[in-house]
Amino acid sequence: MRFLGIDFGLAKIGLAIAEENFAYPFRVIRRSGKFISKITQICKENRIERIIVGFPQGRLEKEVKKFARNLSRQIGIPVEFQDETLTTKEAVAKMIAGRKKRKKRKELEDAFAAACILQEFLEERRENV
Repeated sequence: MRFLGIDFGLAKIGLAIAEENFAYPFRVIRRSGKFISKITQICKENRIERIIVGFPQGRLEKEVKKFARNLSRQIGIPVEFQDETLTTKEAVAKMIAGRKKRKKRKELEDAFAAACILQEFLEERRENV
C-alpha cells in the first residue's frame, strides 16, 4: 500500500511518501489557490491509496480538519490523522544529523516533518497488527 503523509501549515505543506514500512520526504508545496489540485496530481502520479495528515494540538485543529475533509471529498482517497507533536523538532534533528545546511533544512523542514508523521503512523500500524 502507498501512503502520502502531510504536514499541513498556513503557508507551506510538507509531503512524504511511504511504500510498505518506510517513509521518505517528498516535497514541499506552497499553500496557494491550487494546492489541493497539486496534491491530487501527486496522488495520481504516485498511486497513493491512503493519506495521513498530521494532527496538531491548538489553533490549527479546525483548519486541519476542514482541509482533510475537503481533500478526501475531492480526491476520493481515505484520510486519517496522526498526532504530529514534536515532529518538526525531530525532522530538524534528523537533518542536522544528516549534515544538511541551514538553508536546505529550512526548505525541506516540512517534508521531513511529513515523513516523521507518516513513519510514526506506519510504526503504530505495524504494532497493532
